[in-house]
Formats: sequence, structure tokens, C-alpha cells
Amino acid sequence: MRVELLVAAAFFAAFFVPFAQATDTVTSATVSSSTVVDKTPPTASSPSINVVNSDICQTGTSAALQTGIFGLSGGTTTTDFVCQRIKLARSVFGMNLKIAGIALLCQDVRVWDAMWMAGSPCPFMGKIGNAAKQGWIKHPEKSPIGSIIRKEAPAIVAAARKKAVENSLKQIQENEWAD
Repeated sequence: MRVELLVAAAFFAAFFVPFAQATDTVTSATVSSSTVVDKTPPTASSPSINVVNSDICQTGTSAALQTGIFGLSGGTTTTDFVCQRIKLARSVFGMNLKIAGIALLCQDVRVWDAMWMAGSPCPFMGKIGNAAKQGWIKHPEKSPIGSIIRKEAPAIVAAARKKAVENSLKQIQENEWAD
């Protein structure tokens, strides 16, 4: 029986296997795929500019720009000159050089105009009060650009000359009456 089985299996394999290959069916399948790249470009990071001490009168500024191909970043510090002027004036004033401290502040047109409008003109070449006022009237070009005295100097000078002429005439008249 074993031999019969073996012969039947060999006959079956020899006879049916070639036919099975001959009746092959064709199947087709379409394979589609898309490639997903999950890579973002590196980011341009702005440098951090540390301005920890508030006594230096500077601020830090930084910016960055990133495109798909190119990145750029940078930073800088900006000096605040008004802050420096205030700190210098405070230091000089603290050394009991009050007129010098005020003169430092008067380099700012806003302070200069405020002092002029208040009737306390800024110091002029070591002079204060009316002597300083007369100095500013004679030399308005030494005042900060945009100050009131530069705009009004011609009118002030004309008024001062008119007053001087009137005073001279008054003195002449008084002298004539005295004779």
C-alpha cells in the first residue's frame, strides 16, 4: 500500500502540476505611493542680548528671518543718549556742581525751552540769571537746535535794541532838563 500511495503521488505530481502552471491567471495591481518628507528647515534664532544692568543706558535689539533655503539673524545695542545725559547731570550735581549739572541738562532742547519759558535761562558761559539771558540773546546760535531763542532771536534782539534806544533818549532828555 505504501508503494501504491507513493506511485499515485508521483503520478499526480507529474501529471497535474504542469497543467496547473499552464492555466496561470494574470492579475495586475496598481501600486501608488507618495513620499512624505517630514523635515522642516532649521530655524534662524536671534541672539539674546543681555542688558542686565539698568545703569548702562543701552537696550538690546535682535531680529531673525528664516526662509525655506536661507536664514539670517543679528542683534545690536542702542545707546540712549538722554539717559546718559541725565546720569551725567545727576553725578555732576551730586558733586555740588549744580550749575554744571543744569548746563548738562540744558543741552536738550526741551529742557532749554522749559527753562527759558520759566524765566530761568540756562547758564551761559558761566553766567546765570539776567547775565545768562543777555548772553543767549547775543549768541542764539549756541543754544540747542530748535530752541525758542533761535526762532525768536531776531525779534528779541530788535526789542532789546528798541529798548536801548528808548533808554538812551530818556537819558538825553533827563540830562537836558537837568541843565
